[in-house]
Amino acid sequence: MNFDTLISSNAVISDHEIKSKKRALELLANKLAEEATQANQADNNTSTDNGSQGSEQDSETVNALDIFQLLLEREKLGSTSMGHGVALPHARTDLTKNAVAVFLKLDNGIDFDSPDQQPTDLILALLVPKHYTDEHLKILAYLATLFSDEIFCDSIRNTSSNTEIHKQLINWQVTSQAS
Repeated sequence: MNFDTLISSNAVISDHEIKSKKRALELLANKLAEEATQANQADNNTSTDNGSQGSEQDSETVNALDIFQLLLEREKLGSTSMGHGVALPHARTDLTKNAVAVFLKLDNGIDFDSPDQQPTDLILALLVPKHYTDEHLKILAYLATLFSDEIFCDSIRNTSSNTEIHKQLINWQVTSQAS
């Protein structure tokens, strides 16, 4: 899996003073909307360069409220918290043509309905196209493996730079492929 196509360096947010799960999901939805809009526009530019015409709807901005509602609906099915301070909220939608992710590192953990009752401070939100059935599961499995690595999570928690966090996300992927 190529993690740097899933999450851009601009999609890392750290040291935010978020106090609730709902507020965290709102912040993540806003950033996911920006990322999905950019990904859709890049995809449209590629299609246009190849002589294809993108539809008018493709060029529209992705609505953050729609993403927020999707994330809330998914949470109603059951918490996306993995425990150990990590959550992976996710949704499938027609709002994006490509999988996009946003990472949020909190100063203080929040209640995310975690199975271990521990506060959650590392949250990676994922938005995938509806047709990404198998890919969606593969991405979630990869992320579960990534965030089950205690050394990796500790390293992220001890990093304050968004750029460094992004580099660590990318480097973990490269390291794991080498073994």
